[in-house]
Amino acid sequence: MKAIKIFSPATISNIGPGYDIFGLALEHIGDTIELSWRSDSKIVIAPVEGFPDLPLAPEKNIAGIVAQLMLKDQGLTKGLHISIQKNVMPGSGLGSSGSSAAGTAFALNVLLDKPYSELEVVNFAMQGEAVLAGKAHADNVAPAVMGGFTLVTGYEPLKVYSIPFPEAMYIAIVHPQVEVKTAEARKLLPSTISLEAHTTQGGNIAGMVAGMTSKNYDWIKQSMDDLIAEPNRAALIPAYSAAKKLALESGAIGCSISGSGPSIFAFTKEEATAKKITEAWQALYEEQAIISKTYTSRINGEGCKILTSN
Repeated sequence: MKAIKIFSPATISNIGPGYDIFGLALEHIGDTIELSWRSDSKIVIAPVEGFPDLPLAPEKNIAGIVAQLMLKDQGLTKGLHISIQKNVMPGSGLGSSGSSAAGTAFALNVLLDKPYSELEVVNFAMQGEAVLAGKAHADNVAPAVMGGFTLVTGYEPLKVYSIPFPEAMYIAIVHPQVEVKTAEARKLLPSTISLEAHTTQGGNIAGMVAGMTSKNYDWIKQSMDDLIAEPNRAALIPAYSAAKKLALESGAIGCSISGSGPSIFAFTKEEATAKKITEAWQALYEEQAIISKTYTSRINGEGCKILTSN
């Protein structure tokens, strides 16, 4: 195979009580990535339209970093051309860098005739994120590669499980156009929690898994409470309390922060409720004089997918 074009989905991570544990893939929102072999040994990354500040040097761009890691592991010095069309802004809380990392790892694995397992592809994508972010975490790259709703239970070795989920469930998303740096958001988290909070949080994580696998919306709703990340990060997101209240009053199953923010998401039973919530959110942020972008999506059970190849 000489060239490949793939879609890599944006993701929602953390998901209520599941800090650094839960992640899910979105439909129709994400990166389109094209990879093709070059006749030399260079990795060349094309300028990304609409994102002039993204670095193009392969050692500084997450797609280039992932490609270098995989080619080195294979003992290859082949050149590669990488073209990325981004549809999610970096720093949105929707796994923008993870989408690029996962998509590159997935596409290159196919170009290499699939020497790596799905979990190994996730691991390469995760290593790419670690180089840029300073911490290896899989809650974005795992659902981007694998699709669906994923649960990360360990890193040495990497352990990721696909969790059944309600296929009919919709997600409403709003991205207020403000910047929340992941590193800064992490600094706000407590270094210790009480035994009582640990017990409650653990129960909510178990309840979320049970709710998803049994497609029980009541259990999902009861398990969305987060005692660790949300209370400490909510102040970083303009009008977060009002946005959450609007969602719940409009019929959301649950509402929380996507990743480290500023995006907010809400689970709903059907598309009409998701659209109702996004409209309410858009009006809210217009009142705040803050530009926002909204999406509705179901959970994407496929993850990265091939669009064309030759």
